[in-house]
Amino acid sequence: MLEIKNFRKAFNDRLILEIPSLHLYQGIHWFKGKNGSGKSTLFNCLAGLSPYLGEIKLSGHSLTKQPVLYKQRINYSQSEPTFPEFLTGKDLLEYFGQLKGAKPEQIKELSDQLSINSYMDQPVGSYSSGMLKKLSIGIAFLGDPLWIILDEPLITLDKEAQGIMLNLLVDYNKKGTSFIFATHQDFENQLIKADHIYEVKDQKVILVS
Repeated sequence: MLEIKNFRKAFNDRLILEIPSLHLYQGIHWFKGKNGSGKSTLFNCLAGLSPYLGEIKLSGHSLTKQPVLYKQRINYSQSEPTFPEFLTGKDLLEYFGQLKGAKPEQIKELSDQLSINSYMDQPVGSYSSGMLKKLSIGIAFLGDPLWIILDEPLITLDKEAQGIMLNLLVDYNKKGTSFIFATHQDFENQLIKADHIYEVKDQKVILVS
């Protein structure tokens, strides 16, 4: 379970998001909302990349008090991923693979599935936005995470790549991985049925269904 209590995020004096209490149980959780509503801000906090007020726990492990144990259980793909431009895709997959305890076979399998093998040896500074997105998604699926956060996973991907990513989500969910993902647009897909849908609006997270 991912637990959020007394959460507050502000920039200077401007409130971005406030969540008194939210419990996310195992499953697929879709967060929808307009651009700038606070989805990415929340996800950056859940991934431990941005400071906040309040308490976030994953399987009882506090992000602030037990960050290593917390981060071992959660992976994240940002909406607009950036990496050191001189590193290759292979460098990054192997580095994060070691951090996440991924086997070489899994790295190869993800590279094949996402069709990124042809540019694995190129520096990521030469990558298009779609190539960077595929690489970021591949990194998010490394290891055996309890939770994966995908921020706008469909943007910059063509229809074929979107289908591959959604198939990965379904496959990993069947194996026990839970997902939090965000889109600013509605989408229909026969493969995915979110267990819960939330809307981020007016500095709040509202349960829709």
